Amino acid sequence: MSALFNFKALLQVLLLLICSCTYIHTQWPSILDRYKAHGVYGAFWKMARIGERASPYVSLACIIMAVNQLNS
Repeated sequence: MSALFNFKALLQVLLLLICSCTYIHTQWPSILDRYKAHGVYGAFWKMARIGERASPYVSLACIIMAVNQLNS
């Protein structure tokens, strides 16, 4: 089933995107900073900002998702 139609899979994809964008932004900030206001690439920059500012909540959500994935 596609991740668009399965809510659990959609949440996993969003969490992985946030974590990946945050990691890329901490390692190579210039890659995402040059696309702040450019449509789709700007969304990746915004996901990186969410990951940086809400990192305890994002990491907690990743832990909960991992435990949920191991239990199912």
